[in-house]
Amino acid sequence: MATTGETIRAILLRVPRGRATSYGTVAAMAGLPNGARTVARILHSCSAADGLPWWRVVRADGGIALGRGAGFEEQRAALAEEGVEVGADGRVDLRTYGWPGN
Repeated sequence: MATTGETIRAILLRVPRGRATSYGTVAAMAGLPNGARTVARILHSCSAADGLPWWRVVRADGGIALGRGAGFEEQRAALAEEGVEVGADGRVDLRTYGWPGN
């Protein structure tokens, strides 16, 4: 049986190029309806080693959680490279780019 962390990592690896999802959505898909912070912790600790697409995960309001000068610009650029528009307010329209399905 997969651990919660393994389940979350597997879900993150399914987020397709050109789409974004929220920490809460990933948590809910993993069976943790209040587990957004768990998703954030896994991304923080495992994204590089496990090749997780951390840049495709945003807050529930579509906002980039990283601060300006602390990863915001890198995430915005990575999303833009995949065709995901990030507004001037630092938000992705999850109605347009959200995964899974709209």
